[in-house]
Amino acid sequence: MAAQTWAVRLAEFGLSVFEVRPGVIQTDMTTGVQEKYDRLIGEGLMLQPRWGLPSDVGRAVAVLARGELSYSTGQVIMVDGGMLVDRL
Repeated sequence: MAAQTWAVRLAEFGLSVFEVRPGVIQTDMTTGVQEKYDRLIGEGLMLQPRWGLPSDVGRAVAVLARGELSYSTGQVIMVDGGMLVDRL
């Protein structure tokens, strides 16, 4: 909702707004839950069965910083390996 609110307010200035939502990212902060998420990933938590890396998030942000989504604004960019994709 915040991305959409800011997109409405900043569009007249030619500014695009995005929200980046990382999923399970392998960092020092997630070391304590590694076994838990290794198991969940193995059980199919994500469509892409691996931990996300900081570089995965960085590449998504780089696309936005370069302005490569010039006709988009107010969008949420999920960097979660398909964790929140609805499944039948």
